[in-house]
Amino acid sequence: MKILVHDYAGHPFQVDLSRELAARGHQVTHTYFQGDHGPKGRLHRSSCDPVGLSFNGVTLSRPYDKASFVKRRFDDVAYGKAIAKVILSLKPDLVISGNTPTEAQSSVVKASRKSGASFVFWVQDFYSIAVSKLLRRKLGAVGAAIGGYYSFLERGQFVQSDAIVVITDPFAEIVKKWVKTKDKVFTIENWGALDEISPLKKDNDWALRHGLSDTFNFLYSGTLALKHNPQLLIELAKQVKGQANVVVVSQGVGVSELERAKNEQSIDNLILLPLQSFADLPKVLATSDVTVATIEPDAGMFSVPSKVQSYFCAQRAVLLAAPAENLASIVVRKNGAGLVVDPTDKGGFLHCAMQLMKDDALRGGAAERGRKFALNNYDIKRVTDQFEEVFEYAYLARNSRKGTS
Repeated sequence: MKILVHDYAGHPFQVDLSRELAARGHQVTHTYFQGDHGPKGRLHRSSCDPVGLSFNGVTLSRPYDKASFVKRRFDDVAYGKAIAKVILSLKPDLVISGNTPTEAQSSVVKASRKSGASFVFWVQDFYSIAVSKLLRRKLGAVGAAIGGYYSFLERGQFVQSDAIVVITDPFAEIVKKWVKTKDKVFTIENWGALDEISPLKKDNDWALRHGLSDTFNFLYSGTLALKHNPQLLIELAKQVKGQANVVVVSQGVGVSELERAKNEQSIDNLILLPLQSFADLPKVLATSDVTVATIEPDAGMFSVPSKVQSYFCAQRAVLLAAPAENLASIVVRKNGAGLVVDPTDKGGFLHCAMQLMKDDALRGGAAERGRKFALNNYDIKRVTDQFEEVFEYAYLARNSRKGTS
């Protein structure tokens, strides 16, 4: 098949899927938003890549502004138009699209239908629910009305999709209610880039370069939005000051809050670094003694912190603040890969952090169990088998409708 994989964010594990699909003989174009400053995978060809794999980073005429809702809305519309042009020019057999703002996704769906491509919606989170909650808090009834518009758009996109992939069963239940069918909804959990991220020594050249090889380090790596509650990282740094560092390798609106607290409260053990290249990510993660992930209660129902998968691959214990029903919480707790605490329980979060810092056996055992889970579950060939089944379903669904139209 001629497949366009559109991952707005350009995350590492989605790139894994594109490479494996191309290795199986599909002609794959992996498209992403170059202007998004979140963590990126290996988004370029290498000499060992299949001939059928290509990459297309889409740009806008101005820097993307997440801080302004109005500017962001216009940028999302412009981005959607740019992706639509790619689809109409390429004329793929199938498009799979995820991590995409609602209005941009509308353009992706429309272009897919216009070009005759089957369309698979890859639900990494519920963008419309996130927007609705944010705007309701900021603007009250007006925000709720705007949020309702985004929910209307997203529900329509689900209905128009030939197949829908969700990353956790609770997401599937929401989607099935929205589309009033279960036939085209498939659950495929996210995975870590196991072939790209392996356990390394703590005293690696990246750690040495940043003076972190001889200190105890809590590490947060990845996007830091307000839904990730940066205040917990501030409190953690204050709690362990003089004993450990809190290293934040990140980009996002939450970083500004950390910078302000670091300067105003003289939190010198709060180390703030920009996102690093994907090639350095294994070394970055190896620098940690404990990895940290957080997500707010409201966000826990529509988003799963995917950074946890990378933490497992790197064989590092996880300190997770997330709702109990969140998939990441379930996996960490079930496999003993770290400690999980409710995101509203600041005292519990700090207590768990101290436990992991002081108990070498607890920390080491959690790290080993997380790596074991990754080895047993992050098989890209098995995952790609599942996606090919979805693609076959979507392709047949699209073409059966063509035959009856």
